[in-house]
Amino acid sequence: MPPSPGVPAPDALEARIAELRAGVRRAMATGDRRTARALRADLRRAEQAWDAAVLGDAGEPEAPPAPAEPEGRRGLLPVRDQVHQALTLLGVPAAPKLIGSVYAAFFPGEIPGTRLTSLRRDEERSFRTAPYARPYYLCAALTADLLAPARGLLTVSTWPLEQRIVGPLSPRTDFLASAIRLAEHAGRTAPSPDAQRLLWRFASNIPGAVTGTVGTVDPAVLAEAARAELDVHREPDRRRRASAAGRARAQLDDAERLFGSRLRALQDSARRRASSGETDR
Repeated sequence: MPPSPGVPAPDALEARIAELRAGVRRAMATGDRRTARALRADLRRAEQAWDAAVLGDAGEPEAPPAPAEPEGRRGLLPVRDQVHQALTLLGVPAAPKLIGSVYAAFFPGEIPGTRLTSLRRDEERSFRTAPYARPYYLCAALTADLLAPARGLLTVSTWPLEQRIVGPLSPRTDFLASAIRLAEHAGRTAPSPDAQRLLWRFASNIPGAVTGTVGTVDPAVLAEAARAELDVHREPDRRRRASAAGRARAQLDDAERLFGSRLRALQDSARRRASSGETDR
């Protein structure tokens, strides 16, 4: 049946919905929450118009939500969702091994290590094929000097750019920041044995964090010790990351801001080989 006069056709509404969804994700990727909220309101209205045009039931109540999955099935998530959960808890760029340890310690199930090797490449391929088609992407940390992908570090596309950049002090500041977040999370309940082992790994590398017997950690003491050291390094690291983020916004396109500039890394590698007298022979 043709649409009523003045009512957009379903095809036009679908195109508008796709455009608005991409706009919301772009705004979130750049940290522009005000624009994201405005676009989200437009998106809801477009979706309601589509319901009215296609289903004719815009005024009907929504179906009740599906029942929650049984406790034993909660670990059956796609790998990218598992990685997203672990990274969200850590709040900093992290290597696959740490991501797997965090997930095993604080979430049901485990992340198969073999599934992480090609994950970032798959995410980049998906983004370049259909930019902003997903709510988030698992992307590379960027080096502060070259804005190139940092080897072996994953981040989340919705994080601010400064949070996804790593400079000379970032490995230590990120280690301390993640220790605080994990300790605070563990302190809300009795930590599992896996969580205790993970917290011990952090505590044994932070002065003043170990106060009890070997292998046991007080989450509050760990968080306090990590904060004390983080206060020393935080500001110089923040300045370096902010400066690099400014360059990235000015010099990189959308895909490069998420996955890094490979050309810069290749050019720098060529310069180093030339200065050391190496050739490609």
